[in-house]
Order: sequence, then structure tokens, then C-alpha cells
Amino acid sequence: MNTLIGLLIIAIGSFGQSSSYVPINKVKNWSWESFWLVQGIFAWLIFPLLGALLAIPAGSSLLELWGAGGALPAMVYGVLWGVGGLTFGLSMRYLGVALGQSIALGTCAGFGTLFPALFAGKDLLHGEGLMLLIGVCITLAGIAIIGYAGSLRSKNMTEEEKRAAVKDFALTKGLLVALLAGVMSACFALGLDAGTPIKQAALDGGVEALYAGLPVIFLVTLGGFLTNAVYCIWQNIKNKTGKEYLSVKGSVLTNNLLFCALAGVLWYSQFFGLEMGKSFLTDSPVLLAFSWSILMSLNVTFSNVWGILLKEWKGVSNTTITVLVLGLVALISSIIVVAMAQA
Repeated sequence: MNTLIGLLIIAIGSFGQSSSYVPINKVKNWSWESFWLVQGIFAWLIFPLLGALLAIPAGSSLLELWGAGGALPAMVYGVLWGVGGLTFGLSMRYLGVALGQSIALGTCAGFGTLFPALFAGKDLLHGEGLMLLIGVCITLAGIAIIGYAGSLRSKNMTEEEKRAAVKDFALTKGLLVALLAGVMSACFALGLDAGTPIKQAALDGGVEALYAGLPVIFLVTLGGFLTNAVYCIWQNIKNKTGKEYLSVKGSVLTNNLLFCALAGVLWYSQFFGLEMGKSFLTDSPVLLAFSWSILMSLNVTFSNVWGILLKEWKGVSNTTITVLVLGLVALISSIIVVAMAQA
């Protein structure tokens, strides 16, 4: 029962993340860099800080928790992850929600699951390590199939249809950006791993396991915010779009802030849900180690559902849809295989 509860919580957070890019279409009179910076303030600063405050032991503070060790590495990994987060947004721009998230998150799932295991010296050729490797391989196979579906879609669409579905569609550029985003985004998992002493200090201080990892998440997202803020401000200067923040007023400004906040809280929900869900998976070591891949797989699944609803796959052949569905089935199968192995 605990396993099902843990997976359900992770799935709810995943649905939130996959929905976080939908509010982009509601933001008015702001360029991409302006929107990205403002929503980042909510996604990587405000909401993670509020979450971290839930995990402060009585009579302690965030600074004392961070002093337990691992704070600097967690933030450094966050800076590297920030590169992934930045290019992740660009992958949506060039490939759309469905294909962009599929490639980026699939790559992130593989590296983000295997990197911590390798750094911890886990044997991936025997026992639990082998099961972890098999699960990741199935995940990557599913991503590859979805990527193939994306290439079929590109071949069967005219330039006008591509632009109608995704305004700045560019397959080659988008794939390269998405792959880079996936590799760098895996640093988030490494940041969480580096902050283990902080999480343990919270647990030792009497904080419930549901919230103990939230101060670490804030450190990682803080590092990521620094990377994204530098890039967005540079783009504001380069494109002369910095004036947009002040030129938008009244109901339009309220609208933009509300939708940026909505995007931010939906994005943050994935990691809030991940930490809460993992607290129910402690009796399943492989499933716990595979939780990152589970989150990314569900993100891909839900993002493609949104892609269908947003008509990004409109007009493609039945063969393309069949390939897409096979890829999604493979992703879900990776979760089922690992879960059954732990039963």
C-alpha cells in the first residue's frame, strides 16, 4: 500500500510539472526571456523557499540545517542543472511541449538515475543494480520510440503545419538543445544526493520524512535560478526587452504575474511530490533509486497528453500515433517492471 501511495504522490506532482508550460500561452506582451525569468522567481525561489520552511526543526534555522554539509555541492549542481533548465525551456520552443519534454526528460531520466548510483559505487551488473539498469534501459527505449514518432511527424508535415503547431519549430536545433537539456538537468538528482547530510539533519531534528528533503531542493533550485537569471537578463539587454517588465501595467500585469505564479507552483510540485513520494518507498531500495526515472517517465507521458490536447500531433498519420503510443507504453512498463521486481 505504501508503494502505491508513494507512486500516486509522485504522479500528481508529475502531472503538475507537465502542465506548467500551458500557462505560457496566457502571458501577454512579454518576450520569452521576460516570462522565463519571472516564472523562475516563483518556480525556483519563492515556492521552494516556502517548502524549505516546512522542514526546519524546532529551535533551528535553514542556515543551521545547511551547515550539516553538502550545501555548496548541492548549489553547484544546481547551477549546472540551471543550464539544463534553460535549454529545457528552449526545447519546448523549438519542438513543442510533447516532443521537447519527451527527449529532454528521457535523457534526464537515464543520466539522473544512473549518475548517483555510479557515484555511490553501486554494481549495475548484478542484483539490485542490474534491475535499476534494466529499468533505465526500458525508459530510454520508450524515449527513443517517442523521438522516432516525432521525426515521423516532422516528415509528414508541411512547413505551414509545423509553424501552426509550434511557432518556432526546428527539429535539428530542437533535438540538440533537448539532449543537452536532458544531460545537464540530471545534475538536479546529483544535487539532491549531495544534500543528503542536510536531509538527515532535518530528520534527526524531528522533521517528518515527508518534508525533510525540501531544504535541499531549495539549494539546487537557487543555483539553477542564478544561471537562468544571468541568461535572461543578458537576453533582455541584447534584445532590448528589459522595458517589458515596466511597460506592462494594470490587468495585463496582474494576468502575467498570476500565470507566471501558476506555472511556477505547477513546476515546483514535481519535486515537492517526489520528496513526499519517496518517503513511502523506503522499503523498496530499487524503487527508491528508480524514483527519479519514474518522475521523468510520468512527466513525458503527461506532457504528450498535453501535446495531443494542444493539437501538436494534429494531422499526423495513424502510424505515427501508433509509434507514439508504443513509446508511452514502454515508459509505463519501465515503472511496472521495477515495481514488480520489488513486490
